[in-house]
Amino acid sequence: MTDGQGIDQQRAGRIVVGVSGTLGSLAALHRAVAEARRTDREVLAVLAWLPQGGEHGYRLAPCPPLLAAWRDCAEARLTEALDAAFGGAHADARLTAYVVRGDTGPVLVGTADRPDDLLVIGAGSGSWLRRGLQPSVTAYCVKRAACPTLVVPKPVLQQELETLHRRNPWHLPTAPASIN
Repeated sequence: MTDGQGIDQQRAGRIVVGVSGTLGSLAALHRAVAEARRTDREVLAVLAWLPQGGEHGYRLAPCPPLLAAWRDCAEARLTEALDAAFGGAHADARLTAYVVRGDTGPVLVGTADRPDDLLVIGAGSGSWLRRGLQPSVTAYCVKRAACPTLVVPKPVLQQELETLHRRNPWHLPTAPASIN
């Protein structure tokens, strides 16, 4: 795992993929690796993170040991996502993992800054409430990326889980027979 400060901007034709550990980001990671195999390109798996409370909150009360702990948590989350996606083996693709401090959209757009790069991201949540409270990383990247952007649709499993969650607003236990 490499710190995002040393991302090599001279390599041409990279595939940059945003990874957070969600089902959508794992689907995007799989798609990026498949595209890398097909085109013989390098994959940069990027996880962006911010201190709890955001940058403004951290500037008000800086604590370097706590900042290091948050960065370690981000590294662990990226490692867990890669393990969940590939079972510990990166499927014979040239894959480099980066943990970068910053907002997700600007970090991804800043990393995939060459015209011959490819930015791969998951479609994200379609919830109207989430879109109202938190800006869409997908929309940000599609509008501002300097390279082609591939938006991977939600996996079927994620769609079914969201449907089940909407049908069960009180989070009651569900029996397998009641899911159908």
